[in-house]
Amino acid sequence: MNQGLIPTSEAVSRLVQELNKLPGIGPKSAQRLAYYLLRAPQEQASLLAQAILSAKQETKLCSICFNVTDADPCPICRSDQRDRTKVCIVEQPQDILALEHTRIYNGLYHVLHGAISPTEGVGADNIRIKELMERLQNGSVDEVILATNPNLEGEQTAMYLNKLISPLGIRVTRLARGLPFGTELEYADDITLTRAIEGRQEF
Repeated sequence: MNQGLIPTSEAVSRLVQELNKLPGIGPKSAQRLAYYLLRAPQEQASLLAQAILSAKQETKLCSICFNVTDADPCPICRSDQRDRTKVCIVEQPQDILALEHTRIYNGLYHVLHGAISPTEGVGADNIRIKELMERLQNGSVDEVILATNPNLEGEQTAMYLNKLISPLGIRVTRLARGLPFGTELEYADDITLTRAIEGRQEF
C-alpha cells in the first residue's frame, strides 16, 4: 500500500487490513470498502455486522452432502423432488449455487471442501472423500458426476475419485469441456454450465 493509501485512523487501518484478507479484495478495494462503510448509516453497518455474525453462528455443514446449511439435512438432501440416483461432486459450497442457478440438474450433491493438491499439502484425507465413499455403499446411486474445477488440482481430484468409484459399478461422468481450463466453477456463466452438464461424458 503506497503512502497515499494509508488510513489516518488506527481503527480504519484495522478495518482495511481485515477487508484486505477477503478473496479478490486488494488494498485499494479494501480501502474503498472501509470508507464506504464509514460513510454509510449506522444501521447499514450494524446490519452487515449482524449478518456476518449470524452466518458464522447459525450455519453448519449438512451431515449428508456437507453443503452449508442452517438445517440438517439441507433442503436439497431432504427434498423428495430430487433424483437420488445421481450425485454431483463439487469442490466448494458456492459451486452448488452456480449449478442450481442453471435449473438443469436435479440430483444430489457432495461437497469435498477442497481438492487434492500435493504442492499445498492437501491430500485425499484432508477433504470429504471418505464420507463420499460411505455414501456410495448403499447401492442407490447410479451415476456420479465429477464437477471439480477444470484446473490441475481439480483434474487430479477427478482422476483419483474415478479410480475409487469405478470399481463400485457406478457410472462416472465428467462435465463437458465447455469450461475453460484454469477457471473455477462458481464463475462460469449459466449457458456454459448448462452445456457442460447436458454434454457430460463418461470419465
